[in-house]
Amino acid sequence: MKVVLFCGGMGMRMREYSESVPKPMVPVGRRPILWHLMQYYASYGHTDFVLCTGWRGEVIREYFRSMERVDGRRTRLAREHPDWRVEFVDSGVNASVGERLRAARTHLEGEDRFLANYADGLSDVPMDDVIRFAEEGRFTAAFVAVRPSQSFHVVSAAQDGRVTSIHPVSAGDQRINGGFFVLRRAIFDVLDEGEDLVEAPFARLIDTGGLGAYRYDGFWACMDTYKEKQRLDEIHASGRIPWMREGPHRVAHDRPAIRSRTRRLPEAGVPS
Repeated sequence: MKVVLFCGGMGMRMREYSESVPKPMVPVGRRPILWHLMQYYASYGHTDFVLCTGWRGEVIREYFRSMERVDGRRTRLAREHPDWRVEFVDSGVNASVGERLRAARTHLEGEDRFLANYADGLSDVPMDDVIRFAEEGRFTAAFVAVRPSQSFHVVSAAQDGRVTSIHPVSAGDQRINGGFFVLRRAIFDVLDEGEDLVEAPFARLIDTGGLGAYRYDGFWACMDTYKEKQRLDEIHASGRIPWMREGPHRVAHDRPAIRSRTRRLPEAGVPS
């Protein structure tokens, strides 16, 4: 299946890390989080990627241009991933996720079902099971529903303000959209021009029973803030990396692999 990755947002909450590096290219360890996510999908045999770029999209393009030959020689990235196919869609700086998906539509011709992701989260969710769940439920769209990882508390109170309960949000049964979408091409029948993906289109699918949520309580983490990047770095440094699967598609993940023309990223360098 093709994998559509939404890489065009401005990542305002990650500006503490950098003013010029797009969030998908912020490194976890020595590789951009986008690479980690793509490696996760590749471990399940999904190596055909459509990257919907926007803000600082040239940085992302430059990185994957290193998969091509340089001076007649194959680069390290190309040697590591000879089966990866990467296409780009310039979906605009201010586009919503729904608009970015619509921009990728022509790259999905012939695909009855495809995968998609926000490109800023990592998980060890069993993707084969998620796909099977979507197919067996005959859902037009399905996504992984996870428990919130934030540290705030949920409060219940009576009309007079007396608190009746308080508990960490992660301890309740609340679920959030963790991304990791499985979508059928019929999603474009309910996704109108200018709409975001999750709000109006998903509401229409709920009305028809066409939306599924795969409940998952294993590892999941996103990188919306610098603090969350630090957490992922710590997990990576521990050597026990949940999102890195064993198998024939796994490659070394601790070598330099990125350079930006605007500024050098920490622990980073162009593959050669």
